[in-house]
Amino acid sequence: MKRRYEDVREGEDLPAFVVQNLTRTDLVRYAGASGDFNPIHHDEEFARMAGNPSVFGHGMLTAGFVGKCVSDFVGVENLRRFKVRFATRVWPGDTITCKGRVTKRYEHDGEKRIDGEVVALNQKGEVAVSGSFSAALPTRG
Repeated sequence: MKRRYEDVREGEDLPAFVVQNLTRTDLVRYAGASGDFNPIHHDEEFARMAGNPSVFGHGMLTAGFVGKCVSDFVGVENLRRFKVRFATRVWPGDTITCKGRVTKRYEHDGEKRIDGEVVALNQKGEVAVSGSFSAALPTRG
Protein backbone atom coordinates (compact mmCIF):
# COMPACT_ATOMS: atom_id res chain seq x y z
CA MET A 1 0.00 0.00 0.00
CA LYS A 2 2.38 2.71 -1.21
CA ARG A 3 0.96 6.14 -0.64
CA ARG A 4 0.94 9.38 -2.60
CA TYR A 5 1.79 12.62 -0.87
CA GLU A 6 -1.66 14.11 -1.44
CA ASP A 7 -3.30 11.17 0.33
CA VAL A 8 -1.25 11.31 3.53
CA ARG A 9 -2.22 13.46 6.52
CA GLU A 10 -0.34 14.46 9.64
CA GLY A 11 -1.55 12.26 12.48
CA GLU A 12 -2.39 9.38 10.15
CA ASP A 13 -1.61 5.92 11.51
CA LEU A 14 0.47 3.42 9.56
CA PRO A 15 -1.17 -0.01 9.30
CA ALA A 16 0.19 -2.28 12.00
CA PHE A 17 2.52 -5.16 11.21
CA VAL A 18 2.16 -7.98 13.76
CA VAL A 19 4.41 -10.96 14.39
CA GLN A 20 2.46 -13.57 16.35
CA ASN A 21 4.39 -15.95 18.59
CA LEU A 22 8.03 -15.24 17.72
CA THR A 23 9.76 -18.63 17.50
CA ARG A 24 13.27 -19.91 18.00
CA THR A 25 13.16 -20.87 14.34
CA ASP A 26 12.56 -17.19 13.50
CA LEU A 27 15.73 -16.35 15.45
CA VAL A 28 17.77 -19.00 13.66
CA ARG A 29 16.46 -17.91 10.27
CA TYR A 30 17.42 -14.32 11.04
CA ALA A 31 20.88 -15.45 12.17
CA GLY A 32 21.35 -17.23 8.85
CA ALA A 33 20.14 -14.27 6.82
CA SER A 34 22.17 -11.68 8.74
CA GLY A 35 25.26 -13.71 9.58
CA ASP A 36 24.82 -12.83 13.28
CA PHE A 37 25.38 -16.21 14.93
CA ASN A 38 25.91 -14.94 18.47
CA PRO A 39 24.96 -18.03 20.51
CA ILE A 40 23.01 -15.89 22.97
CA HIS A 41 20.24 -15.87 20.34
CA HIS A 42 20.02 -19.63 19.69
CA ASP A 43 21.89 -21.62 22.36
CA GLU A 44 19.79 -22.01 25.51
CA GLU A 45 22.68 -23.11 27.72
CA PHE A 46 24.89 -20.25 26.56
CA ALA A 47 22.10 -17.71 27.10
CA ARG A 48 21.51 -18.97 30.64
CA MET A 49 25.23 -18.96 31.46
CA ALA A 50 25.27 -15.31 30.36
CA GLY A 51 22.57 -14.54 32.94
CA ASN A 52 19.50 -14.59 30.72
CA PRO A 53 16.38 -16.66 31.34
CA SER A 54 16.48 -17.90 27.73
CA VAL A 55 17.60 -17.02 24.23
CA PHE A 56 16.23 -13.73 22.91
CA GLY A 57 15.68 -12.00 19.59
CA HIS A 58 18.28 -9.96 17.77
CA GLY A 59 17.63 -6.24 18.12
CA MET A 60 18.03 -5.83 14.38
CA LEU A 61 15.37 -8.49 13.78
CA THR A 62 12.89 -6.34 15.69
CA ALA A 63 14.16 -3.26 13.84
CA GLY A 64 13.50 -5.15 10.59
CA PHE A 65 9.90 -5.76 11.63
CA VAL A 66 9.52 -2.01 12.23
CA GLY A 67 11.17 -1.33 8.87
CA LYS A 68 8.60 -3.53 7.15
CA CYS A 69 5.81 -1.55 8.78
CA VAL A 70 7.31 1.65 7.34
CA SER A 71 8.28 0.33 3.91
CA ASP A 72 4.85 -1.26 3.40
CA PHE A 73 3.38 2.23 3.87
CA VAL A 74 5.82 4.42 1.93
CA GLY A 75 7.62 1.98 -0.39
CA VAL A 76 11.25 1.12 0.27
CA GLU A 77 12.37 3.17 -2.75
CA ASN A 78 10.89 6.31 -1.14
CA LEU A 79 12.52 5.92 2.26
CA ARG A 80 15.10 8.65 2.93
CA ARG A 81 15.88 8.08 6.62
CA PHE A 82 15.14 5.30 9.09
CA LYS A 83 16.44 5.48 12.64
CA VAL A 84 15.77 3.17 15.59
CA ARG A 85 16.58 2.88 19.28
CA PHE A 86 16.55 -0.44 21.11
CA ALA A 87 14.64 -0.41 24.40
CA THR A 88 14.04 -4.01 25.53
CA ARG A 89 14.48 -7.57 24.33
CA VAL A 90 11.97 -9.78 22.60
CA TRP A 91 11.64 -13.44 23.58
CA PRO A 92 10.39 -16.61 21.94
CA GLY A 93 6.62 -16.67 22.36
CA ASP A 94 6.27 -12.87 22.21
CA THR A 95 3.80 -11.15 19.93
CA ILE A 96 5.35 -8.04 18.42
CA THR A 97 3.14 -5.25 17.12
CA CYS A 98 4.79 -2.59 14.96
CA LYS A 99 2.93 0.61 14.31
CA GLY A 100 3.57 4.21 13.45
CA ARG A 101 2.18 7.64 12.82
CA VAL A 102 2.85 10.43 10.32
CA THR A 103 4.07 13.48 12.22
CA LYS A 104 4.86 16.00 9.48
CA ARG A 105 4.32 16.84 5.79
CA TYR A 106 6.71 19.22 4.02
CA GLU A 107 8.88 19.97 0.99
CA HIS A 108 12.63 19.38 1.04
CA ASP A 109 15.05 19.69 -1.89
CA GLY A 110 12.15 19.63 -4.33
CA GLU A 111 10.63 16.49 -2.82
CA LYS A 112 7.29 16.08 -1.08
CA ARG A 113 8.23 14.45 2.21
CA ILE A 114 6.68 13.01 5.31
CA ASP A 115 8.20 12.25 8.69
CA GLY A 116 6.89 9.74 11.16
CA GLU A 117 7.41 7.90 14.41
CA VAL A 118 7.39 4.11 14.76
CA VAL A 119 7.41 1.61 17.58
CA ALA A 120 7.52 -2.13 18.19
CA LEU A 121 5.61 -3.28 21.27
CA ASN A 122 5.50 -6.69 22.90
CA GLN A 123 2.23 -8.22 24.10
CA LYS A 124 2.68 -6.49 27.48
CA GLY A 125 2.76 -3.07 25.78
CA GLU A 126 6.48 -2.65 26.48
CA VAL A 127 8.49 -0.78 23.85
CA ALA A 128 11.09 -3.05 22.26
CA VAL A 129 12.18 -0.61 19.53
CA SER A 130 11.25 3.01 18.86
CA GLY A 131 12.27 5.13 15.94
CA SER A 132 11.56 7.61 13.21
CA PHE A 133 11.55 7.84 9.44
CA SER A 134 11.45 10.29 6.55
CA ALA A 135 10.16 9.46 3.09
CA ALA A 136 9.77 11.31 -0.20
CA LEU A 137 6.42 10.34 -1.67
CA PRO A 138 5.33 10.56 -5.29
CA THR A 139 2.59 13.00 -6.21
CA ARG A 140 -0.41 12.55 -8.46
CA GLY A 141 0.73 15.21 -10.93
